[in-house]
Amino acid sequence: MHVAFDCQPLRSLGRLDIPLDASPRFRQKLERLQAAIAAHGTRNTYYLTNAVCRFQLTSDPAIGMIEFAIEGTVLTDESDTHTVGSDLTVTLDRETCDWLTQPAVEWLMVSAKRAVEVEFDRYIAAGDLSRAVARLEQEQQQLDEAGGFLGMNL
Repeated sequence: MHVAFDCQPLRSLGRLDIPLDASPRFRQKLERLQAAIAAHGTRNTYYLTNAVCRFQLTSDPAIGMIEFAIEGTVLTDESDTHTVGSDLTVTLDRETCDWLTQPAVEWLMVSAKRAVEVEFDRYIAAGDLSRAVARLEQEQQQLDEAGGFLGMNL
């Protein structure tokens, strides 16, 4: 199995205004990011793009390969150290498996989603946890200084 993705912390996004001259593809991406923020907020949320999960059922990639394209939001716990859920769109991208059935595709889609969540935990563990802890401490200090309110994260 192979899992790869690009990750954008939603808290790092500034304005998401759609330029009038934006290409349709760029417009759609910004609309998906806006929808993710509206649905999940920016705290402890990450948007994955260009994600792929590939299952190799035989030793020959020309026979028995199933690949899913994945995009969407991953949610982490309050300490930003563990995945607690996701809102991912998983689609069958390509396959070289002539015995593939629809029930198998549906089961593998769920497996691909879980594989991405597990890989995201590995991504978190490989990152600089001390920066996340420092950020959380700074946010807590700002919260305390503001009398219990921190921007839109009431």
